[in-house]
Amino acid sequence: MSHKEAWFDDARKIPDLAMDYIRKIAVRAIKEKGYSPEEIFDIFGVSRSCIYDWLGKYKENGYPGLETQFPPGMEPKVTPEMDHWLKNVVLTKTPEDFGYDQNTWDRGILATLLEKTFGLHVTEATIGNHLRQMDLTVQAPEYHFIEQDAGQVDHFLKDTFPRIKRLAEKMGADIGFEDEAGVDLKGHSGRTWGHRGQTPIIRVTNKRGRFNVLSIITPDGKLRFSLEEKPIDGERFVDFLKQVLKLQERPLILLLDRVSFHTSKPVREFVRSHREKIRIYFLPKCSPELNPDEQVWNEVKNNRLGRKTIKTKQELKKKLSSALHSLQQNVERIMSFFDLPNTQYVGA
Repeated sequence: MSHKEAWFDDARKIPDLAMDYIRKIAVRAIKEKGYSPEEIFDIFGVSRSCIYDWLGKYKENGYPGLETQFPPGMEPKVTPEMDHWLKNVVLTKTPEDFGYDQNTWDRGILATLLEKTFGLHVTEATIGNHLRQMDLTVQAPEYHFIEQDAGQVDHFLKDTFPRIKRLAEKMGADIGFEDEAGVDLKGHSGRTWGHRGQTPIIRVTNKRGRFNVLSIITPDGKLRFSLEEKPIDGERFVDFLKQVLKLQERPLILLLDRVSFHTSKPVREFVRSHREKIRIYFLPKCSPELNPDEQVWNEVKNNRLGRKTIKTKQELKKKLSSALHSLQQNVERIMSFFDLPNTQYVGA
């Protein structure tokens, strides 16, 4: 029997690194491609129990959980001192601090930095194993802007918003949150490592481009939106407000950020002349996490458009509109945007 044939008949003879990929390919075929476990263990020549073991590890730790776990009795190459350094770097710094053009950690960068700092070459799998042993997991981070004023945020939550709620009750008004976004916006995406059960926080700057999507959501799950090809100015924003008010049965108190057209003369004059129908208040500076409507763009871009192949601008506009209309029908999903740790204050 040839060496190649031995691999086909006995998966234990496949090298650890190759098995790492095989496990991931097999689980991906089941979880993302719709193949049955029976088809997979027939194709890969492994036992039924083996496949279900892989699925269990994936459920617990994701794809990193499918990597080869070495026996606990093996002499570790990474010392406790290195582990301490590794954990401190992951939790207190970002790759930008070391000259990389990204702000989320991956195992490749950490392996490179470990080698530069201690002269020890380890695999990405080893880095992953040690991070998990220190109870660190891969998570989507929460971004906090360095320009944010913590005092303003505290005052908004404890004083300003409670007064807004009392005004809404007095007026019989709905409270809505507005946000803008655009297809050319370079979003913050990806995952990084952090303490299990604690969302990682990454400090970033507030430099942003122009937007061409306007949206408003309310706690009862309503979504209003407008898709524009041109940049938004004060007059266009007023047109959007007019469209929204036509659909409103009650007055609307709107919370939004401080982009220039929100404070423009056309907007101020429109709100002043329609005080019985609409009031506007501003969220604290650089505090997108307090705006539930931020999740509209996160949902559309990451969970809907992010899975599609888009080749032209017209195709993008069509799919973007379709995604927004689809979300508009999902009332429970929109209401869930008000249940996040930073947005629960709306219903408190």
